[in-house]
Amino acid sequence: MRLLDAYVDGELDIVATLELERHLDDCQACRIQRGEYEALRQKLQARGFLFEAPQGLENRLRARLRTASKPAWGYRVPALAASLAALALLAGIGVFVLRGLNSTQLVAQEIVSCHIRSLMANHLTDVLSSDQHTVKPWFSGKVDFAPAVKDLGAEGFTLEGGRLDYLSSRPVAALVYSRRQHTINLFLWPSGNADSAPRAFTIRGYNLVHWTRGQMTYWAVSDLNAQELKAFAQDQLVSR
Repeated sequence: MRLLDAYVDGELDIVATLELERHLDDCQACRIQRGEYEALRQKLQARGFLFEAPQGLENRLRARLRTASKPAWGYRVPALAASLAALALLAGIGVFVLRGLNSTQLVAQEIVSCHIRSLMANHLTDVLSSDQHTVKPWFSGKVDFAPAVKDLGAEGFTLEGGRLDYLSSRPVAALVYSRRQHTINLFLWPSGNADSAPRAFTIRGYNLVHWTRGQMTYWAVSDLNAQELKAFAQDQLVSR
């Protein structure tokens, strides 16, 4: 399907995203192809693909361009073609570097897609319960970590349950909370990164907050206003 690459890169608008995800629910072939695209994207983001341009490359390119501007047409055409090819290579290097540096933004796009899919596919929860002692053991054997499930009812965030989801080709835990009529998906999985304070994003009209704590990464996403979603993240950090 021609829109899959744009979908995986998070380049579609909300209407096109919803239409494509409805198609994916019914088309196994496209789901397989989506998985292949996502696997390829993950490999391209690997650190082995990131490298800096050789020192002095810019100066050499500028020198080639100056030489190519000489009036000797027989020489200028191949020299200019070589220079343009080198510039294209440099641009390609820049794309890989930028994509590597922007990996958090790519994850954020995928988080939003998972959130939208959970709301429209009638698959918000696999285990429906407001009891944290029911939700947490449900994940045993389904993921290779024990998610921290917190009861934030006193703070105004009601635990609705949880489900198994997939991000970047790996299973993750998704905890579902609600505040008034707003649904909050909290995605979490193991991370080797150091602890980090909550960081806010807005993607496709949805608010997100991302933080890392205790070798776990957390992503909260909702159409709830940004201030209340930040309060939810803070409550997750301070409650036991």
